[in-house]
Amino acid sequence: MNPLKKIYYRTFQTGLKIALPFLPYRKPKIVGSVKALPEVIQKKKCSKVLIITDAGIRKLRLTRRLEKALTEAGIPYCIYDKTVANPTTDNVSEAVDIYRNEGCDCIIGFGGGSSMDCAKAVGARIVKPKQSLAKMKGILKVHKRLPLLMAVPTTAGTGSETTLAAVITDAQTRYKYAINDFPLIPKYAVLDPKVTLSLPPFITATTGMDALTHAVEAYIGNSTTYGTRKDALLAVKLIFENIDTAYTDGSNVEARRNMLHASFYAGCAFTKSYVGYVHAIAHSLGGEYNVPHGLANSVILPMMLESYGEKIHKKLSRLAVAAGLADETTPCEEAAGQFIQAVKDMKKRFGIGDKIPEIQETDIPKLAHYADKEANPLYPVPVLKDASELEPYYHMLMEEDSEADDESEDSSDMPDNIGKEGDTEHDGTGN
Repeated sequence: MNPLKKIYYRTFQTGLKIALPFLPYRKPKIVGSVKALPEVIQKKKCSKVLIITDAGIRKLRLTRRLEKALTEAGIPYCIYDKTVANPTTDNVSEAVDIYRNEGCDCIIGFGGGSSMDCAKAVGARIVKPKQSLAKMKGILKVHKRLPLLMAVPTTAGTGSETTLAAVITDAQTRYKYAINDFPLIPKYAVLDPKVTLSLPPFITATTGMDALTHAVEAYIGNSTTYGTRKDALLAVKLIFENIDTAYTDGSNVEARRNMLHASFYAGCAFTKSYVGYVHAIAHSLGGEYNVPHGLANSVILPMMLESYGEKIHKKLSRLAVAAGLADETTPCEEAAGQFIQAVKDMKKRFGIGDKIPEIQETDIPKLAHYADKEANPLYPVPVLKDASELEPYYHMLMEEDSEADDESEDSSDMPDNIGKEGDTEHDGTGN
């Protein structure tokens, strides 16, 4: 990377770190059940609710308990359920139209990160009707207080219920970008384990590892605080203690509750301390190919941790202690290696591979440019990398097809689809 750019990026990050104590960060108030939301809505004197979710959530009838509670309390509501994985500007526009036409005055984001991000973006467009989402891209461009915003996560991973970010994909260009401002932090986060009980094992795993990525990237970055380090360590501890149980026994309410709290604390950590190149690369893949965000993070995380080398060994050793993988006397390098290996082993147990088959080589310069543009100078990563230095990671994530090419020379009549993976399936959780 150009030395002048490095100086600028680190100066920018240092300035943000110095400003942290003076910025209006806040944690959402935790609510333990969707049944408690009618009381919140009435207390805030709201008259009609827009629930923003996706088709899969509706199909699983996960909103039923909320709808029943609203009906019994005499609170009218309407539902927008067309949110897609990696929500688009079109999703936001459609939901905004419903909000206005139906006379709503509060919003519930119900689902995975996509539904919650869509809900945040809808709130931003409601208070700034003359400004496009693209013009709100970046930091501190919303300014205005949103309508009452509540978040009900149905996955324990995205942390969107705690954050000041909404990640949106342009419906035309497929460029994925983040809007970051304090009014986007939901007023209430509903950590109700019952809405996560039907989450399939694989999605439980990838969203759980999404939360792990949030905690790890926040912890190893250069802009941590005492509070974010504490939240990240707690999140890592809860994830290592509960993710396997949630994966193998999805009906275990306690494990589900602990995973929701892990996701919440990881979200609190990265809201202040930010993430890193794992997320930047994952977002570029989500925007271009609709690769589920948690899956992309899971695949990329150990690869990026290894690339940072000894720069993060001390911090990874502390995470290893929190995870129960090492103790205070374990040498830093050894403990760091144990942590990275534990992440790899976790991936293997959950059937998560090491490749993203959707990646096309011709797209890599564009993808790396998007990742560079997102991460620099905002993310206080341990080691700075520009677009040219990020490109090799996309190549590492590509399917290895050399063996297939060799075989095709000997077997020209082999069907074209031999050895190729199918498209990644998307569940209805919006991740």
